Amino acid sequence: MRDRFRAGDPAALGEAYDAHAQVLYRYALRVCGDPAAAEDVVSAAFLEAWRCRTRLLPDGGSLRPWLLGIATNILRGTAREARRRDAAFARIADRGVLPDFADEVVTRLSGAERLAAARAALKRLRRRDREVFALVVWAGLDYAAAAEALGIPVGTVRSRLARARDRLRALAETELRTARASRGTRIPEPATASTTAAPAPALPRRTATENPL
Repeated sequence: MRDRFRAGDPAALGEAYDAHAQVLYRYALRVCGDPAAAEDVVSAAFLEAWRCRTRLLPDGGSLRPWLLGIATNILRGTAREARRRDAAFARIADRGVLPDFADEVVTRLSGAERLAAARAALKRLRRRDREVFALVVWAGLDYAAAAEALGIPVGTVRSRLARARDRLRALAETELRTARASRGTRIPEPATASTTAAPAPALPRRTATENPL
């Protein structure tokens, strides 16, 4: 399909959308926390991929790392805009999308506290560490695919992911202590088992006659 996509075959575009749109949507949703914005990211990612299809290398496997790399670039732009709305968003009720930290500290939080601490901690990560974490943990890419998506060496992916996990543990613990201290409650003992992220809502499937863009 890679050759057909590069050659401008509309059927290849539809196949790529069917194969990868859900992954891009779940990834974008967990990064931005807004279903409508996540759908916009998916549409923009496929539009940009189609526009730049001749830049796709002829050799390679799945288009997923390349598409996720495009989505990551789009999310960088939306993040800059979102920072200007942080004060307003802080007053809006949480939407219930829980990221997976794979960390016992976060699993000790109640639903509302967990989401608040997760988002606060993620915002304090460096962008490059946050992007690696999101691609590997949320989008499910292996190290090699994440490296391809970001255009960095595999070793850099490993080091950034390790740094992100370590930093998130410390930040989530700080957020938890701050929240509990403000209410005068104590932090419970660590849980013996961890939980995973709540599944993200599904992106509506494309019909056989619908243009993916």
